[in-house]
Amino acid sequence: MTSDKQVSALIFVTLCIAGRAFAGDAVAIGYNKDGVWTSVTYYCSSKPKGAKDYKTENEAREEALHDLRKRGGDQATRFEILSSTDATGFVAVGRGKDKSGKDLNVVGRGESQKKADTKAFEQLKASGATKDPKIVYRYHSYGTDSE
Repeated sequence: MTSDKQVSALIFVTLCIAGRAFAGDAVAIGYNKDGVWTSVTYYCSSKPKGAKDYKTENEAREEALHDLRKRGGDQATRFEILSSTDATGFVAVGRGKDKSGKDLNVVGRGESQKKADTKAFEQLKASGATKDPKIVYRYHSYGTDSE
């Protein structure tokens, strides 16, 4: 037979696990009819959980896509989430060109801004986008673990 303490503990653990599945930030990208990116934007929770601008991961995705549609105007015909997470951390959105001149956008995440930047540059290098690599956005986002 299950005790009330065991049931309470199970409910607590379930809520903690479920809560971690939602929160944080999202990076969105828009493409024109030729498949060329037209704009990149993001939404992040700049304050810990419970604050006014805090969003769940799904809400952050919606906010980023909403902003992207406003910025992309009629140029963009396809929108997608490049990256999203529920964790607190630093983010670097990087961009570089491959040998053919095609742009590539990546998202690096880390426990520090330096680590996030490094991860973004590593992704660009691994993808062959080594011409003019740069970080276009840097930010810190709070996730569910920020309570």
